[in-house]
Amino acid sequence: MRKFTRRDFLRSTGAGIAMLGLSDSWATDAWASTPTYTGVTYLTPAYKDLFPPIAAFVERLKKHPDLMKVDFFDSGTLVKTDEQVSALRAGTIQFMFHTTSYITRNYPILGLLGLPSLCEDLYEHGERLAMEGPLWKLINDVLAKSNTFMLTAGGGILEPEYIWSGSNKIASLADLKGKRIRTVSFEAEEVLKPYGVGGSRIPSSELYLAVQRGTVDATLANISTIMGRKIYEQVKYCYKLPMTGFSIAIFFLKDKWDQMPDKVKAAFWDAGKEFDRTYAAGINQTFYPKEFWPHIEKVGIKIFQPTKEELKDFEEKSGPVWAWWKKEIGEEVGQKAINLAMGRG
Repeated sequence: MRKFTRRDFLRSTGAGIAMLGLSDSWATDAWASTPTYTGVTYLTPAYKDLFPPIAAFVERLKKHPDLMKVDFFDSGTLVKTDEQVSALRAGTIQFMFHTTSYITRNYPILGLLGLPSLCEDLYEHGERLAMEGPLWKLINDVLAKSNTFMLTAGGGILEPEYIWSGSNKIASLADLKGKRIRTVSFEAEEVLKPYGVGGSRIPSSELYLAVQRGTVDATLANISTIMGRKIYEQVKYCYKLPMTGFSIAIFFLKDKWDQMPDKVKAAFWDAGKEFDRTYAAGINQTFYPKEFWPHIEKVGIKIFQPTKEELKDFEEKSGPVWAWWKKEIGEEVGQKAINLAMGRG
């Protein structure tokens, strides 16, 4: 049997339209009236934990072909990591999945999710970042001033970032002095300064070679990055002091979100709710302890736990970072956000 081609489809569709007494222009207008929403993530399918729920979000949207057409690009194939915010603002894309720590320069309020010591609270209580909750609303009130809307923060932050090192072993706070360490957020850079660390901002896509070539002595990263980018091949030690954190969140331009047709908005909201319910919780509670940490142990990476004295010292040095961050976004709003993150709202 001859394969049914695109030309056959168009011919038969045209014939059907003619039989109904409809014009070609009607078909064109009907197709054109279905809006296209283009989304991106720099994450690749190699992230076996982070990527599948993102793909599931997109598939939920594609169940509504009568409402919209969805074009989705992963692995930075349409725009690179650092270009996503600009692409969103320019209208090249309509939504993006982004790591919050990457864009605190654009949206300082997101620095809350990575404040040292505080990140542990949000990790343990992801429900405080839930859609429609008071913290979610506060973050969106601030983002609105930049014409940005966060649909979901993934239902919480992922397990905090630790220090991973190779030949230049880091197993304590004292070992940090004089080291060049890969960081991403301002918050991470600030908290490491008192320990004599030189921060170097390197996207995860470039991290493997940076570690391999000795561009940095160590990397501050979440275990997803260590596994997804195969950094475990290059490191020998993990200093498991929770330093900073992040979530994978979904963003739109606020004015475009507000103008979105109700049914389309409802489809995005429904997909966002499922993502919010399952993302961080599923990864933190299932994927990490059952697959990733056992693999880290299997490949022989030695894990060092911080002492009580080190935890206290780190907490004390976190104070000025909190003060600096509150100054960035406003004392009153900043303190309110911190209170909500700590369950005091």
